[in-house]
Amino acid sequence: MADNTDKHTEIEYWSRCLAQVGCTRDRVLYLRFYDHFFPRLQSWLLGVTRDSTLAEELAQETMLIVWRKAAQYDASKAAASTWLFRIARNLYIDQLRRRQVQSRGRGLLTEEHTWFAEHTADAPRVRLAIRQLPQQQAQVIYKSYFEGKSHQEIANDMDIPLGSVKSSLRLAFQKLCTALRP
Repeated sequence: MADNTDKHTEIEYWSRCLAQVGCTRDRVLYLRFYDHFFPRLQSWLLGVTRDSTLAEELAQETMLIVWRKAAQYDASKAAASTWLFRIARNLYIDQLRRRQVQSRGRGLLTEEHTWFAEHTADAPRVRLAIRQLPQQQAQVIYKSYFEGKSHQEIANDMDIPLGSVKSSLRLAFQKLCTALRP
């Protein structure tokens, strides 16, 4: 019974710790939380991803989100560890979805992307064609192709729905291909 009590006390401790980090932004307390959970999180992610680089990146991103969103943590809804691992799980799922979308997108638009990539050497013509696009389409093209941002990152940056980013990119790409064809 003592083991169960110790485990419950530890769960409560880390939950209080995270709640306090959310209230006070205490960096020392956060580092204690980080030092305790980062190795566990990275190990779990390594088991899930089977990729040490990806596991480390996801663990780092998770801990950064925990720092930024600690004030949103509610100990009455979940233990700190549950909240933390759920964030990591969601990041991993997002990563898988991004890869699927990217590979599907490559298959659907390979010919157009290849053609567009071949014509980017003609930079003045490409810049002129981009300037002639509606503002939102020009912005999503710039953010996607020149800044290398994901669709979700673009949606967040521009404060527009993800579907709007995708349709704007598709329309912009069609217009650019038409404008740049000889």
